[in-house]
Amino acid sequence: MTSKTIAFAPAPTRENWRERTSAGRIAAKLLADGWAMAGLTIVVVFLAMAVLAPVLAPYEPTSSFIELRLRGVFTPGHLFGVDTQGRDVLSRVIYGSRVSMVTGLVPVALSAILAIPLGLVAAHFSKSGAAIMRVMDVLFAFPMVLLAILLASILGPGMGNLIAALVIVLLPFNTRVVYVEALGQKNAGYVDAARTLGTPTHRILFREMLPHVASSSIVYSLTIVGTIIVTAAGLSFLGLGVQPPTADWGLMTSEGRSVLYLAPHVASIPGLAIFTLVVGFNLLGDGLREALDPRSRGRS
Repeated sequence: MTSKTIAFAPAPTRENWRERTSAGRIAAKLLADGWAMAGLTIVVVFLAMAVLAPVLAPYEPTSSFIELRLRGVFTPGHLFGVDTQGRDVLSRVIYGSRVSMVTGLVPVALSAILAIPLGLVAAHFSKSGAAIMRVMDVLFAFPMVLLAILLASILGPGMGNLIAALVIVLLPFNTRVVYVEALGQKNAGYVDAARTLGTPTHRILFREMLPHVASSSIVYSLTIVGTIIVTAAGLSFLGLGVQPPTADWGLMTSEGRSVLYLAPHVASIPGLAIFTLVVGFNLLGDGLREALDPRSRGRS
């Protein structure tokens, strides 16, 4: 008789465990992506600024120093100057980050929560799916900005109505992303196996297929946050979003356009804040998309 040697695989170490797990691979790719880390840093800074606004802001956002009206940057006690009503621009920019974070993240999250079940149902049931996707096609017929303006005009100004309008605007885009991904998973082997075992439809959709389609929705949602922040600021700029005296970057930019030549800091500083935060979210979203791309994983 010949003896056989049985080889045992070495136990996973702390280092190779992180590489073997999906979450570890994604984290490793993000950490290796300098642009993604730059975007994450920008987002974290603005998020911390929004959370710690009462601590960081030197004044209340509505406090007025009318005697210093339209003073420029580096005015003693007012680093970013003073606006048309004598309010500290730095304080309003810091408090305005709260509004931008809410109007950017909340509509995206709500639209994803609604779009995932809609996309799954539309992909699994042909008749219901046709009805759902035809409604989404109607919404697709309108350019995003024009649809947002129309809905905001119908619903009226205010934070709640602004968020509702942005959720409706985002819904067809996110639903389409989930629908396409779910169609690709509909006849996958694990789904056929679940059907063979008599698994109920709702369990197939929301337990078996959901993890496979959710990542696409999450990645898309992160890449669209910057666009939604700009759209929300634009609606406030037009008077259809957040209303005075709330500190909002779009509203601040609108108020500063009348004194653009006399005191450019009033409009340019909140505009620069919008630009920086949008760039941060776009860099982070692009990095996450690359990290979740299967072709990118295969090259590593």
